[in-house]
Amino acid sequence: MKRKTRLEKREEEELVVMGPSGQFREIWPEIDPVYDSDTSTEDVQNTVGNIPMEWYDDFPHIGYDVNGQKVMKPAIGDELDKFLDKLDDPDSWMSVKDDLMQRDVKLTDEELEIIRRIQMHEIPDKDYNPYEPTVEWFTSKPMVMPLTAAPEPKRRFVPSRWEAKKIMKIARAIREGRILPRKTQAEPPRFYDLWTDTEQSRSDNPMHLPAPKIKLPEHDESYNPPEEYVPTEKEKEEWEKKDPEDRDKSYLPKKYSSLRAVPAYDKFLKDRFERCLDLYLAPRVRKNKLNIDPESLIPKLPHPRDLQPFPISLTLSYDGHADRVRTFSIDPTGLWIVSGSDDRTIRMWEVTTGRCVQKWDVEDIVYSIAWCPNKDIWIFAVTLSNKVAFISPRLMCSEEVSNFAAKYASAGFNMQKADKKPSVVEWVKPTENQRQNGYIVIISHLHDHTVKQVTWHRKGDYFATLAPDAGTQGILIHQLTRHHSQQPFRKIKGLVQRVIFHPIKPIFFVATQRYVRVYNLTKQELSKTLLSGVKWISSIDVHPMGDNVIIGSYDKRLCWFDLDLSARPYRTLQYHRMATRCVAFHKRLPLLASCSDDGTIQIFHGMVYNDLLQNPLIVPVKILKGGHNIVNSLGVLHCEFHPSHPWIVSSGADHKINLWTC
Repeated sequence: MKRKTRLEKREEEELVVMGPSGQFREIWPEIDPVYDSDTSTEDVQNTVGNIPMEWYDDFPHIGYDVNGQKVMKPAIGDELDKFLDKLDDPDSWMSVKDDLMQRDVKLTDEELEIIRRIQMHEIPDKDYNPYEPTVEWFTSKPMVMPLTAAPEPKRRFVPSRWEAKKIMKIARAIREGRILPRKTQAEPPRFYDLWTDTEQSRSDNPMHLPAPKIKLPEHDESYNPPEEYVPTEKEKEEWEKKDPEDRDKSYLPKKYSSLRAVPAYDKFLKDRFERCLDLYLAPRVRKNKLNIDPESLIPKLPHPRDLQPFPISLTLSYDGHADRVRTFSIDPTGLWIVSGSDDRTIRMWEVTTGRCVQKWDVEDIVYSIAWCPNKDIWIFAVTLSNKVAFISPRLMCSEEVSNFAAKYASAGFNMQKADKKPSVVEWVKPTENQRQNGYIVIISHLHDHTVKQVTWHRKGDYFATLAPDAGTQGILIHQLTRHHSQQPFRKIKGLVQRVIFHPIKPIFFVATQRYVRVYNLTKQELSKTLLSGVKWISSIDVHPMGDNVIIGSYDKRLCWFDLDLSARPYRTLQYHRMATRCVAFHKRLPLLASCSDDGTIQIFHGMVYNDLLQNPLIVPVKILKGGHNIVNSLGVLHCEFHPSHPWIVSSGADHKINLWTC
């Protein structure tokens, strides 16, 4: 048999190659950097680290090994395959999913034992002893020999100059009285007698009251009382017949021949027990009572007679309508009133005489009427179903004023509209019959919902209409001179109840069911949202100065908002017993009013000061009642102040319009 050479044996054991220098070079097996096991068969390890594995959802691999090779995803079955694998493998409960390698790993007995100990709130390592003896790494015994043989420094036995300066500074302050030396105080006793009768209060409770002393015995409690204290047989019978609560004393005086013959006190335990109860249950703390006059807590408001003038009595009643009067409007001059009713008529009244000067028959119920605020334009707007009509009563004005109003309102028909966008309304010329009755322009909305409100801008050219059920087309702003209509809101939040223009600034108020949104028309943005805190808003009005807003609600409240102060109500008043239908400010005087279904009108003095540091003054001054009757749970539906006088006009469900004056 041929014998192998040493080189052949070496080539069999390991790979040998010829190096560049002509010598043999050995190539050793590749080193596994993650080798940490007792077995030599190790699986491929994923080295991507702690990253979200969702990054590899769209790839066929799940990472890379130590050599940079891709680690392919293992075959993963559906839920049915997983369920069948669990049934076939009885040890499936011992495995957990390895997110890094996307496979199930079976736990060892040691790992299961660690999990069990953690669940039992025990130390995971079973070999750890928490009660091992303490190892003193530093000895507590003092050493005899010092650590160093260096001589003591001089500063340790020479007086310090800096300490002497500090002591002299303190001594100088004590002489001048700037520092008072600490006085020796006697240490208070740590324990004290709970049942002591001392009159001194304890230091821990200066408000402590001492316990009441026991009543001293009287002469009849003596063992040998005088004869006049000893009761007779009749007095004994009367005392025994009485109830224990009705007796003057809880004992009867007795006489003994000597002190030795006195028996033990049979009520000793009862008396001691009652005494302990008195000491335990009786409040023994001095309480300072505040002597405050209740009248001083009420704010000092001026007397109503100092706040005159304001309406106090019913002066005129405008009778003529046959059904409830929902709305009316007073012209800017204060001479005429135009009213609309459910009897489908519009009537014009003279304010001072109560005479009906003109009547219009319409086809629908009148929900809103509004005079143009410009005195030079003799026009009022009225809502009829889905239409808004502009009427100029020619009988009560000169021909020149009537022609100017007609020309002012009809000028838009002669203008060519530049934008070809589809309009949400149609401006229509009245018929010949309507023109003879004073109709000038009619606006017909494309929707079929009822227009419930029309309100003017202060200059008399722009006005807004409200149809709450029309959705996004419910709020429209129109220009009378150009016959132009626009839809300011693409989306309306909530059910809109009322809209109104700001009297001075380009601001538009939109009152929904619970909120009042304030929009800036110039910037076309929402500037503020007023949080009313009521359940359902019914009406809104703005102060002539523009910084204060009042709202009425169906839950009997009136809320006053100060726009410069907060988005929440400055005052919330509740004087009505039923729903509040309308609120109104006076245009010139510091007055405001609210009317309700209880048939009353509340008059308030509302003074707004120019000083921003002074809050508005709100004083209730008068309740106007007796002018309207409640019909079908409806009382006063609308109220409005006279533009110049301290008068107020109201209308109700009893077909009446009343004028209240001072």
